[in-house]
Amino acid sequence: MEAGDATAGAFVRRDGDDQTAKDQHKAPKREQTPTRSKMEQIFGFKKEDLTSWHSFVSLLNRPTDPASLGIFRCLFGLLMVIDITQERGLSNLDYKYLDGAPVCRFPLFNFLQPLPLDWMYLVYVVMFLGASGIMLGCFYRLSCLMFLSTYWYIFFLDKTTWNNHSYLYGLIGFQLTLMDGNRYWSIDGLRRPSIRNAHVPLWNYTLLRAQIFIVYFIAGVKKLDADWVEGYSMSYLAHHWLFDPFKLILPVELVSLLVVHGGGLILDLTAGYLLFFDVTRPYAFFFVSYFHCMNSQLFSIGMFPYTMLATSPLFCYPDWPRNFFAHFPSFLRAVLPLTSPGSQPSPSCVYEEIQGSGTQLKHKLGAIFTVLYLMEQFFMPYSHFITQGYNNWTNGLYGYSWDMMVHSRSHQHVKITYKDRKTGETGYLNPGVFTQSRRWKDHGDMLKQYATCLHQYLPRYNISDPEIYFDIWVSINERFQQRIFDPRVDIVRAEWSPFKPNKWLMPLLVDLSPWRTKFQEIEGSLDNQTEIVFIADFPGLHLENFVSEDLGNTSIQVLQGQVNVEIVEEKKNYTLQPGEQIKVPAGAYHKVYTVSEDPSCYMYVYVNTTEAALQKNFTKLYEIQERVRNGTETEPLPPELQPLMAADDDEGSEVNATDPIVRLFLKRQRRMKEVKKRREAGVLERLQRFAVKKYYTIRRGILMTAIAMRNLAVGLPPLEQLTREVAYANMKEPQAEASQDERSSHVKKPPNY
Repeated sequence: MEAGDATAGAFVRRDGDDQTAKDQHKAPKREQTPTRSKMEQIFGFKKEDLTSWHSFVSLLNRPTDPASLGIFRCLFGLLMVIDITQERGLSNLDYKYLDGAPVCRFPLFNFLQPLPLDWMYLVYVVMFLGASGIMLGCFYRLSCLMFLSTYWYIFFLDKTTWNNHSYLYGLIGFQLTLMDGNRYWSIDGLRRPSIRNAHVPLWNYTLLRAQIFIVYFIAGVKKLDADWVEGYSMSYLAHHWLFDPFKLILPVELVSLLVVHGGGLILDLTAGYLLFFDVTRPYAFFFVSYFHCMNSQLFSIGMFPYTMLATSPLFCYPDWPRNFFAHFPSFLRAVLPLTSPGSQPSPSCVYEEIQGSGTQLKHKLGAIFTVLYLMEQFFMPYSHFITQGYNNWTNGLYGYSWDMMVHSRSHQHVKITYKDRKTGETGYLNPGVFTQSRRWKDHGDMLKQYATCLHQYLPRYNISDPEIYFDIWVSINERFQQRIFDPRVDIVRAEWSPFKPNKWLMPLLVDLSPWRTKFQEIEGSLDNQTEIVFIADFPGLHLENFVSEDLGNTSIQVLQGQVNVEIVEEKKNYTLQPGEQIKVPAGAYHKVYTVSEDPSCYMYVYVNTTEAALQKNFTKLYEIQERVRNGTETEPLPPELQPLMAADDDEGSEVNATDPIVRLFLKRQRRMKEVKKRREAGVLERLQRFAVKKYYTIRRGILMTAIAMRNLAVGLPPLEQLTREVAYANMKEPQAEASQDERSSHVKKPPNY
């Protein structure tokens, strides 16, 4: 039972009193309101309500004001309408599904495949209409089924897009399908006066509140992980401008540890409880609202922050919308929700005061569903001992575990090797070939699907019955870069089962986690131009690496274990012990073998000499430009430096520059100026830029959908017409786009690229 209707419990009882006053012929009038016990005042129900199955069913089906549920239904439908064009991908559906192209996909069940592109647009249209119907409360059950069926179909089509909030949307949609969400401020209420402003059973609120409590609380429990508590999961967030106020009184390290990690842990563990009770609810509203508004700026998570904000009022008294909208001008009452107190009776509820209103089968089914659903939701985040095949370094498929932001990863090196089983020929594939996703790198089930897909496509390129090997290096929560899967296993023929542990998963070297403190000391001792990569490898394996010519002064230093370094071109081998180092040549391959009995640990230290030289040239050009501007430059500039004299807003100067370094310098200056202008823009300008961007995104989705519906209705038009229509849909907002730096030869590159 949710205590949030604890407080709501009083209102439910008051609603019953109002209704009794209206229908005295149905129940005798109570002469005096009975004194409520302390438990009832706090939790909204009495101890006696839990002493028998009958009383428990009556409690869960107690008549409750439909106002708060109706407002949430409307907000959720609106947010899903927006989400369909954004995170669900309606606006870039043609890029997502690449109709007819060879694409490797990652559905939950391999038999699930996307429909042809035009039919996928129809699926999205059905989902959009369903979300709109939920928002308006129009043909409510049908709208819920339309949204729910298409949403879960799209969700199951692609595991690479799974996350906690997408899973939550599907759960809420499922719950609303079974609830009486159209009893307040709905078109159905206008069509059917019998359901307008009718009571809803208490379990409707109980289920939603408990679901949100689970989201917060389980997320907090997951954050009790040592990596989160010690501040390694999201340490980079402390550098975001949103945390600048905290950095006025705390160093960045403490902001990360105390505010980002400590604050996130405490909020998740306590938010559900604080929202629950009257006394603490105002404080909870402030902190969770601040938290979700920050998340909307920190992460690209679509409508999730706004959906969570929309759930917060569910913990208030159910009739809060009546009190809220009663303060609006009277001429708006026709379009605003009802503000009159009291609701009409509903057969979905149990009225203890009315004779003959006993518990029926549907009331018992509602109570049974509530109990079973909540038990399942508490069990699912810890069900990984069943679906062991989906466990990697983290448990289960990311999505239903509520382990939000607990793990951060960085990938340093990914190599895909194929071997033709007939000819014995070996070769390498570009990581990510035939797929647009990068999520497969961390999940054994997706890697198996990817290898199977490559095995099917490579014969088209004269590679017969190929074996596929993956060498993937990952760092999780700032640990050593290490292999996640065994590079010696042919994944095409490797065994994988959803219910058995993955045998070719390499163990996470958690014993080396204390080295992270040492990492910070080493990185702090380096200058700005020196980069470092920490590597750990297993006995009997080796790392083959190529050092780019841009990277000078690249060296390998052993931290633990023993390694053998082979310089391939020189055909020389060097054995290194802890503390020893060797310089490796740029523009050449080398191999690092782990020859000790325990895992080896070593680090690459390198300098991007091309980038360093470029920055040095930029500094000189900037000094010349400043001397020209303030009139202290006494000597005439050579022709190749003349563009430096042009005005800042003269875009033609970089075009006229003959020297590539000068041209790149001017491009970068212009881009920095544009970035600065955007950062210093006022609120109205930012809102206008945001609105224009969203307009063109939604516009493309609508136009591409219209084209697809026309194609289904009357067939494809001539190719020239279709090309013009798509080009019109792709039209971008009129703005001067910042030029991109030429990065092909001078960007910072780690040595194993």
